[in-house]
Amino acid sequence: MRRIPVTFLSRVCLAAIAAALLWAGVAGADGKVGLYGIRMVPTGQDAEEFSRASWGGGIDCVVPAPFLGNLVAANLGIEFVSMLTEKTTTYDQQTLLRVEQQTSQEYGRFYLGPEFGPHGPGFFRPHAGANLAVVFYGISTDVVVPDDYNRQQEIRQNLRDENRVAMGYDLNAGADFNFWNKMSFDTGVRFLKSFNVPQQLGAGSVTISPGYFQVYAGLGVSFGWIRRAGESREGESARD
Repeated sequence: MRRIPVTFLSRVCLAAIAAALLWAGVAGADGKVGLYGIRMVPTGQDAEEFSRASWGGGIDCVVPAPFLGNLVAANLGIEFVSMLTEKTTTYDQQTLLRVEQQTSQEYGRFYLGPEFGPHGPGFFRPHAGANLAVVFYGISTDVVVPDDYNRQQEIRQNLRDENRVAMGYDLNAGADFNFWNKMSFDTGVRFLKSFNVPQQLGAGSVTISPGYFQVYAGLGVSFGWIRRAGESREGESARD
C-alpha cells in the first residue's frame, strides 16, 4: 500500500495553519491549536463497501474573530486516517468462482470553514460548524481468488496503487472544556462527504461519493497562554 505523499498541496495545508497562527498572534485573538484522535466509521453503501471503521488523528487550529464578539471563528486543520482493508465478493456467472476485491486506503483531509459558538474565557464552550475540504486518497486494490483450504495457494493480482485528490465537506458539532484559559479538552462528532473518488471494480471502474461519521477527542492549547509563556521567557532572558 502506497502512503499519501508529502506533496506541494500538503505543504500548502501546513503553511496555511502556520499563517493562521501568525495572524492570531498579531491580531491578539485568543484561539487555540490542538491535537486530536479520530474514530471514523463509513456510512452508506459507497463507503461501507470499500472501507471499515478505522483510527487516525490530526491537528486543528481555531481562530476567533474578536469584532464578532468571539462567537464566530475560523476553523482549519489537517488529519490522516489509515483505513482497514475491506473485501467485496463477486461470483463468476458461469463457473460460480468466488472473486474478492480487497481495497486498502489511506485518507487525508485539509479543511477550512466557520465555527459558531462562544470562544471566550468560559469553561463550557459548545460549538457547531461546516467545512470545505481537500481530500487525499491513497488507494490500493487487489483482486484475489481465495483458496478456502490453503491460503498460500490463493491467486492475487494487484489492480492499481494510486493517489488521488477529491473535494468534500463536513458538518460538525461538539464542545470544549476550558481549563484556566490555558488548555482545553475538545470532543465532538462530524459527518464527512467526499465526491468523485475512484474505485476499481474488476475489469472496469466506478466513481463513488463516500460518506463517513467521525467521533473525535483532543487537547488544545490557547494562543493567549502561548503568548504569555513566550513573554515570560523573554523577560527572564532580559533580566539575565
